[in-house]
Amino acid sequence: MDVQKLSVHTLVFRSLKRSHDFFLHNYGSLPPVDESVEKQKKMIKSRDSYGPIMDRVKQNAQTKPRPSDNDAADPPPPGDESFTTPESSTVVPYTPTSTPVSSTLVPSNSSSNTVALPVKKAPTMAKPKWHAPWKLYRVISGHLGWVRCCAVEPGNEWFATGSGDRVIKIWDLASGKLKVSLTGHISSVRGLAVSHRHPYLFSCGEDRQVKCWDLEYNKVIRHYHGHLSAVYSLALHPTIDVLVTAGRDSTGRVWDMRTKANVHTLVGHTNTVASVICQASEPQIVTGSHDCTIRLWDLAAGKTRITLTNHKKSVRSVCFHPTQNMFASASPDNIKQWKCPDGIYIQNLSGHNAIVNCLAVNEDGVLVSGADNGTMHLWDWRTGYNFQRLQAPVQPGSMDSEGGIFSITFDMSGTRMITTEADKTIKVYKEDDSASEETHPVNWRPDIIKRRKY
Repeated sequence: MDVQKLSVHTLVFRSLKRSHDFFLHNYGSLPPVDESVEKQKKMIKSRDSYGPIMDRVKQNAQTKPRPSDNDAADPPPPGDESFTTPESSTVVPYTPTSTPVSSTLVPSNSSSNTVALPVKKAPTMAKPKWHAPWKLYRVISGHLGWVRCCAVEPGNEWFATGSGDRVIKIWDLASGKLKVSLTGHISSVRGLAVSHRHPYLFSCGEDRQVKCWDLEYNKVIRHYHGHLSAVYSLALHPTIDVLVTAGRDSTGRVWDMRTKANVHTLVGHTNTVASVICQASEPQIVTGSHDCTIRLWDLAAGKTRITLTNHKKSVRSVCFHPTQNMFASASPDNIKQWKCPDGIYIQNLSGHNAIVNCLAVNEDGVLVSGADNGTMHLWDWRTGYNFQRLQAPVQPGSMDSEGGIFSITFDMSGTRMITTEADKTIKVYKEDDSASEETHPVNWRPDIIKRRKY
């Protein structure tokens, strides 16, 4: 056995020696390195990489001569960043045949062809507007399932909620008392909208049904048939009699409110469309989907105008700003702000590290995001500053995992905020009247620069 091991070891050693000798023998047969060719290769590479930059440096050196010593003592004219103080360093254009780096540094009093580096202004974070903190002042119980959606009446007297118990309940906004219960859906109610132009309430649910309720008789007067799966969101156009719905069949559908006709089927998303919103100006319809994209739609043509692919995870909520021509979108990775009509990216609001289910914004510039773990973050719309974080206690008897927030809605005045949650309750928040800038100062740190993540 030892002889067999020894023979195998000897064979392996001989094989390695043979390979070593073979490659060692070939070292001398390699062609010699031509220094002129190597030098030319480096010149071509540097010209290819830095040619446009150095051309611009040369052009600046010719058009903007460096000031003399006497001029350098004078302060630079306001708004002109092309001149710097004598302390700033100077740079000589690089060429492949230039002298080593140490000899290219030229003293500030030299008259050679040099250009001064412009002074870079440090980016500063705009000071956020002060907002009063919000506090919980009412918890409303009555539903027997997860409360999934909410809609406030234009007169600001009552609001409606839809739940997993298949019932739509209408509550008095001032007192929080139940006024009416509407039954008719055979599965969870996922979306509600109250018309500003007619006495109608629209609802949609996981039973694929879209219903129009006449609030004078509290009865269903129209059904909109067409969705092939659960309907998760709906929105009313503010100026024309059009209803837009979206759901798990990856489509949005535009309905004529009166004739129940399916005007357009908005096709393009490849996964569940979780949220749809409408406005009077372009883009009139915006949808957010679990396929990680946001689509801006042309209502007249029924086609996609722009697809926004910045999000890396599913987009579960989108909301328009009530006064500015902007909208926000929520995803587990970030909340992003966009400018209409072309969907120009504005900024990220990072820090809400959870699955964000819902967004709402009022005219005062308070943006609220609600998440699956029961957390709420309140942001200043303009600067993206997170000025408050809330987590309301769940209803006694509910599991901690049932703390999720499914929808957030501001009332018509923007001073009360209604959340619907997985602990089967409706919570109402309002601003703290006793708070001031002295008691709740803005933790503004301009020395800490916000770094964008790419």
